[in-house]
Amino acid sequence: MSYGPPRPVARLLLTPEDKEAPARARRLLGLGLGEHPDPALDAFADRLAEVTAAPYAMVNFVGENRQFFAGLHARRPLVSLEQTDDTKPELGRHMERDHGFCPHVVVRHKALVLEDVRDYPRFAGNPIVDEYGIRSYLGAPLIDSTGMALGTVCVVDVEPRPWGRAGLETIKASASELAMRLERRAVDGLPL
Repeated sequence: MSYGPPRPVARLLLTPEDKEAPARARRLLGLGLGEHPDPALDAFADRLAEVTAAPYAMVNFVGENRQFFAGLHARRPLVSLEQTDDTKPELGRHMERDHGFCPHVVVRHKALVLEDVRDYPRFAGNPIVDEYGIRSYLGAPLIDSTGMALGTVCVVDVEPRPWGRAGLETIKASASELAMRLERRAVDGLPL
């Protein structure tokens, strides 16, 4: 049930041009990332959700045409709000590249804090906002030793959230730690 006038649905979100996408896809392939769910990354997402008290947390690798959640924590299934029948599709491990906020983080190489996405015209019309009811986002890039952003570590909520400075520092530290661990695992075969 909605109170007050409906918010206008604006499609102002333009996914940024990603010149690194082909090189990133090759790098992810070389690291063995971005194609399969990873139990260690699921556990990482679980811990991140616990630390931030967020219902959803992801380790997201952004390819040329899609995003893949190799690590995923969902307190409850995130289902489309647009469906009216009993077979609401759930947000799975794949997402189009122009959905969500992670492609912006990857291209900018900077963390992004959106306490209420509807306050930002550029992001308010995102399909994730309209279809799944996402209202807040906190994400940081996974930057490897070559300086390439492989993807993101992020948390989202269906309610506005005051992430604050502590949230920003937590997500940035988590991303930095995981990027180092991913490279170590690829080179030395060490567990996450």
